[in-house]
Amino acid sequence: MLEALRALDVPLFTIGNTPISVISITHLVLLLLAVWFISRWASRLVSDRLLGRTDLDVGTRKAFGAVMRYLVLIIGAVAVLQTYGINLSTFNFLAGAFGVGVGFGLQNIFQNFISGLIIMLERPVKVGDRIELGGLQGDVVDIGTRRTTLVTNDATAVIVPNSRFITENVINYAYLNAPIRLRLSVTVAPGNDPQEVRALLEGVAKAHPEVLDDPAPGVRLLALQGGGAMAFELQVWNRSRIRDKDELISELNFAIHRALSERGIELA
Repeated sequence: MLEALRALDVPLFTIGNTPISVISITHLVLLLLAVWFISRWASRLVSDRLLGRTDLDVGTRKAFGAVMRYLVLIIGAVAVLQTYGINLSTFNFLAGAFGVGVGFGLQNIFQNFISGLIIMLERPVKVGDRIELGGLQGDVVDIGTRRTTLVTNDATAVIVPNSRFITENVINYAYLNAPIRLRLSVTVAPGNDPQEVRALLEGVAKAHPEVLDDPAPGVRLLALQGGGAMAFELQVWNRSRIRDKDELISELNFAIHRALSERGIELA
């Protein structure tokens, strides 16, 4: 047994002036694993216990927890290596190679990571928000350090790299808790009274229980088309149907068609 232990302690190679054996590698790996577990514990301690007593939202607490985790990882790894007498300057060539790797293969990963921290700290979006990004619309259900998860109206989970929230325009319907404006286009046939059409469209909008009175619905005559057809636009405001505004538009279109038919007004 002693001979086997001595064999495991025989130096295999050296890093700088430090001999490296099987036993020292095992100790080093165990210590680094301990640092990794401690970093996760420190992250939960900060985000859940310490900051959990504050009024900070989940996203901000997770951001501080992530920062704590990586600080513990970096400081702990450096401390372990120095404890073994490993001079970090020995790894300068690895750092250079790593830098090249970051520049070519890992650039997106680091960009998404930094973007995730920015999202968590500045909170342009947060869990529960209804957003639109590049034609994709959904509810934010999770914000990680590298990606954000959206759930669409089709109950489909979409994983979005965090860098897109920094480099692209994001529509956040919940950011100011303000109502949204919906626009409906209606083109009627020639020979109709535009004032009558305007009053009819405003009446349909005001009759819908989820159309706001303030701001009030409005109707604009956008164009007089060839042959005498008239193109109108009905603008309404809503606060409660942000997640299914298309369904609200459909309800209004059905009501408009019914009202026009009752008055004998034909669509163009």
